[in-house]
Amino acid sequence: MKKRKICVVTTSRADYGLLYWLMDAIRNDTALVLQVVATGMHLSTEFGFTVQAIEADGFIIDKKIEMLLSSDREEAAIKSTGIGLISFADALSDLRPDVLVLLGDRYELLSAAIAALIHKIPIAHIHGGEATRGAVDESIRHAITKMASLHFPATETYRRRIIQMGENPKHVFNYGAPGLDNLYKNQLMNRNDLQNHLGFDLSGTVAIVTYHPVTLESNTTGRQIDIILKAITQKKIKAIFTQANADIYGSIINKKIEAFCSLNPHTARFHHNLGQIPYLSCIKNLDLMIGNSSSGLIEAPSFRLPVVNIGNRQSGRIKAENVIDTGYSLSEIMRGIEKACSGSFKKGIKKMKNPYARFKDGKVSYRIKEKIKEIGLNQGLLMKKFHDIDF
Repeated sequence: MKKRKICVVTTSRADYGLLYWLMDAIRNDTALVLQVVATGMHLSTEFGFTVQAIEADGFIIDKKIEMLLSSDREEAAIKSTGIGLISFADALSDLRPDVLVLLGDRYELLSAAIAALIHKIPIAHIHGGEATRGAVDESIRHAITKMASLHFPATETYRRRIIQMGENPKHVFNYGAPGLDNLYKNQLMNRNDLQNHLGFDLSGTVAIVTYHPVTLESNTTGRQIDIILKAITQKKIKAIFTQANADIYGSIINKKIEAFCSLNPHTARFHHNLGQIPYLSCIKNLDLMIGNSSSGLIEAPSFRLPVVNIGNRQSGRIKAENVIDTGYSLSEIMRGIEKACSGSFKKGIKKMKNPYARFKDGKVSYRIKEKIKEIGLNQGLLMKKFHDIDF
């Protein structure tokens, strides 16, 4: 019996952490063959050359696609997409997978999706149907949805949105967010062990801070991060910073944070790549999250961690009660931090539910693997019929 070849594309430390258990499930299934393509930030020394982490986990990387240009301007992202399209055309021609797995909305994935579409390779898309009105990612995500044949959204609302976009309900499966499998399968550190691991004093109020550019806004990134750093200083809290993604204007954020941490070594620490377990251990043990990372919406609710969600990047996504939305002004952010640190707010979210955790058993990735394994790969999967909805 011919084994089904499943190719997984990973672009960064962020999506690899969400894809790990799916990749692990595929490689351990004797009826499947796992193929791995690493691209984007994985191959950049600026972002920690995290391709080494994939290899350290025992995965064989079938293709490494260099497409990330050093600039973070709009032109560089556009050119990177073009380079990626040429490279994915050759890579998929060589690998000839039966299914291509893509997670999320980064522009690198657009290159892979176009190449797969023209190669007539069915795409399984994870985390479709979501809205992020402050980022170009939203349009990329929806474009991949229309090119994909199988869909694995993270909530029921997102499942319905994909169907509203004309996709066949029989090919849209809501199992929840696969990244939450990490909460059940990994042994996370306690606060004391985390302190020793980081080599950073975690006494007092400590925040995990991740801020990415709001890519549909122009010339605002530098001012936004300056205000965030000022708020952290004035509230006199410590901060563990993680690096912004390779998005447009991302280097502005990283340079300002690095300079801030150099001036405040006892209260601020910058990490290019924390790693999955240390990062989740920060979410588990620290006092609040500040920024605009999707992890504040997806992983943080499971730990009842207060999140100060700043600005428009996550505008439109489903949020649990732990999320405090603020604007960009200093006063709004400081009020948000004050609320997040208050005993009454923390008490109020103790029994909240995570909208991205459907089954709460750590088997989301297994369910996705099983569906990709069992689904018939017939011509109808590629020749999609637009599913109309009666209004």
